[in-house]
Order: sequence, then C-alpha cells, then structure tokens
Amino acid sequence: MSIETVTLTTIDGLSIEADIITASLDRPVRGGVVIAHPHPLYGGDRFNPVVDALFRGLADRGFDAIRFDFRGVGRSEGEHDGGESERLDVAAAIDFLANLHSEGVWAAGYSFGSMVALDVIEPRVLGWVAVAPPLSGPRAVLAARDPRPKLILSPQHDQFCDPNRAADMTADWINHQLGIVEGTDHFLNGRLTTIVEQVDEFLVG
Repeated sequence: MSIETVTLTTIDGLSIEADIITASLDRPVRGGVVIAHPHPLYGGDRFNPVVDALFRGLADRGFDAIRFDFRGVGRSEGEHDGGESERLDVAAAIDFLANLHSEGVWAAGYSFGSMVALDVIEPRVLGWVAVAPPLSGPRAVLAARDPRPKLILSPQHDQFCDPNRAADMTADWINHQLGIVEGTDHFLNGRLTTIVEQVDEFLVG
C-alpha cells in the first residue's frame, strides 16, 4: 500500500487536504471508498481512529480509499458550516476518487461524517456506509429515499443513537441494512476490526 497526501478543490473554491491510499498490490482492486471524519468541533479529523481503521483496513482488503479534513480543519481552508457546506468537501473527494474508478465509488463516514455523506446525492456514488450516525429528530436524510444501497452500523450502547432508535429512524428508508456493533458505544473502542469486516462484507455484497 502507498499513502499520498493530495489537495482537493471544492466547487466553491476551497483547498481541502486529503490522503489517498491505494489497495494492497497482492489482490485485485475491488473499488473506491470516500471516508468522512467525525465532528470537527469535538476534535474530529481525518486521523480519527475509526476513520484510520477504515482507511487502512479497506485498503488491505483491496479498496482504494480517500480521507480528508473537512473545511476549517487542519490545513483545509474555510470554516465549519454545521454540515451544510461540508457536503461540497465530500463531493470533491468523490470527484477525485471517481477519476480512478469510472464505475463509481462508495461514500462512507463516521458519526458527523456519516450524516454529511448521507446528504451527498451524487450520481457517481454507488451507495453509502454510515458508522454510528447520530440520527435525530425530524431531520430528513437525503439518501433515505434513494434506491442505492445503504449500510447503517449502530453501536449497541451508542450514547447518541442506539440500535432501537436507529431502527425507528430508518424504518422507512429505501434499500438499507441496519447492523449492530455488539459490546461497544459511540466511540467503538475495541471494535475497529469488526467495523472494517462489516463494511467490507457489505461492499462486496
């Protein structure tokens, strides 16, 4: 595997810092995945342990992957916008990775990043992976009514959205799977390998 730091340019003209990792050379490339990080106002960035586990673990399993710092984080330009303009950051990562994968790429995220990814309805997205999404209230998720496949991974003891709430919140979603991550909370300590395995199983479906 090799990791390269690149600069993405958003449609509104911001420079976003990102890393791209190419799949392990000992197996065929199986696809591309964009990975979005948790809430920047609570310390989230592209080096978050869950993001890093997905980034490296999926590359081990044959996927090219890209992770990036949302606007206003690290060396990425701009300011935090509560998840609205951050959709343009996800779109820029999709655009970059789709140049290597003309068949399309997967949009994934952890916590805040999963909610942003679920609101990016881009034609080159094959489907979505939402790890510990903090689903709440009447807020509509754009991907909910989209026919493309979706995986929601809900930690058993999630402080923000436990599996029962996640099931209620996604009951009317189209073409989705809800998986429970046993024995852990929102921060997924001790379950990073399990997360990668569950995501990999879904992607190769």
